[in-house]
Amino acid sequence: MRITPFATGNPKRTFNPNPSTRARPNMTLAERAVRSLAAMKPNPQPPLLRLRHPLVLMHGFGVLAAFGRGGMLHEQAMHLRKRGVWAFAPNVSPYHTVSARADQWGARLTHILRETDADQVHLVAHSMGGLDARFLVSRRGWAERVATLTTVSTPHRGTSAADFVMEQPDRLIALLAAAAEWLGRQILPDDDASDFTRAVRELRPAHVQGTFNPATPDAPSVDYRSYAGRAGRGTDVPINPFFRLLNHVIYEREGVNDGYVATESARWGDFRGALDADHARQVGLAAGGLRRVPAADAFYRTLAQDLADEEDDRR
Repeated sequence: MRITPFATGNPKRTFNPNPSTRARPNMTLAERAVRSLAAMKPNPQPPLLRLRHPLVLMHGFGVLAAFGRGGMLHEQAMHLRKRGVWAFAPNVSPYHTVSARADQWGARLTHILRETDADQVHLVAHSMGGLDARFLVSRRGWAERVATLTTVSTPHRGTSAADFVMEQPDRLIALLAAAAEWLGRQILPDDDASDFTRAVRELRPAHVQGTFNPATPDAPSVDYRSYAGRAGRGTDVPINPFFRLLNHVIYEREGVNDGYVATESARWGDFRGALDADHARQVGLAAGGLRRVPAADAFYRTLAQDLADEEDDRR
């Protein structure tokens, strides 16, 4: 299944609270001007999305999406809050191992459950955040407190981008690690134990498929679903120049990808489709992080609506 265009939402859910504000035939120029500038709607606010459980957005590896945004997925969480969703987007170490990040997520989720007095959460995890979430559920005892886990472009079978990084000269890897860990400490001041090199090794296909997946079985009580991304080579979807090199590398080794994760690697549980978006656009960024992608807000809003609809069906 291919989702095209990216994150436009379900057209059946279009909300038009007051069609009478549209211009009518034979209106005077003055009437049209006033209507276009100052017409009020009886119910101008968008409909509320009523979720029984809080929705937690979990970010992935790196800090690209954090600059000027308060966090990787902070803006998407605030967009959902405007729709009435108890949405949260905590931040954890951007350059640490899955187990270390999972422990940090556990602390963040405990705080959220206390704040909301909820007994479960919905997790929506982007990229490496999906591996963190699976580890948290399977190996940190969170299965009973997680209602659903939706992953978006998570490398469930690893990513050859990690192989490519680890194939570089040791000196270059050391420089990358030092720079990444320094940057991580500045962005998240209480992050004093990043481990860039180990984190990258844990994203290699051999490790994810040979070690992580066998040791991290799905919890029967948790509903797993996933989305992939596609852009660049092998598609007609443009890709952020930042990802162009990795897009070519991954395409040669794994096929169609979003610049960081192969489309096939992102499949897990109930596969919901592929987004026509590169890895950055999936979290609302384009043009090197200088321009927002409103379609990402619509995508996460649609996810929340789907979860709300499913909760209603179970009642």
